[in-house]
Amino acid sequence: MRYILYSVVVFASLNACQSKKESTENHEHHTTAPATTEADTLKKSVYKETHARVGNAHITIKYTAPVVKGRVIWGGLVPYNEVWVTGAHRATSFEIDKDFVIGNQTIPAGKYAIFTIPGEETWTFILNKNWDQHLADDYNPSEDIVRINVTPEKREETQERLLYAIETISAAEGTLQISWEKIRITIPLKF
Repeated sequence: MRYILYSVVVFASLNACQSKKESTENHEHHTTAPATTEADTLKKSVYKETHARVGNAHITIKYTAPVVKGRVIWGGLVPYNEVWVTGAHRATSFEIDKDFVIGNQTIPAGKYAIFTIPGEETWTFILNKNWDQHLADDYNPSEDIVRINVTPEKREETQERLLYAIETISAAEGTLQISWEKIRITIPLKF
């Protein structure tokens, strides 16, 4: 009986350790685009969190990151000229504790949803008031805070899993970068 109880306790402890390890593995904390240190072998979309500081502003991005898995992404899985949640499952949230500027628009500190409209030559980047949305099901353009057009950068190397990163340029400037497959878009941020 003692052996069975001991086995159950050991199994439960190992299981709890594995669950804790899995829940912490999917969080990223960086201020620039991270270097990949080990192969990403998960085939499903995973929850990611990116934290960065530009000057005195703290930025948190929470998203679900899909993988390419040999699929046609642009004009396939992600249609051209349609609003995309820019992740998987839920809208990506962008939270910032200082007022900031995108394009010519000053945006108050707060929490927002990121959407994009991918195009073959130009993308539209959207920041929307309703950060708690499932896919683009609840998306309402009347709640957009800002829309800007950006030109995607075509890259040689493949970014297998969708990646959000913040690059610090100075205490008053940074960029939000969204990379997936062989495309990266960059959105200038000013403070």
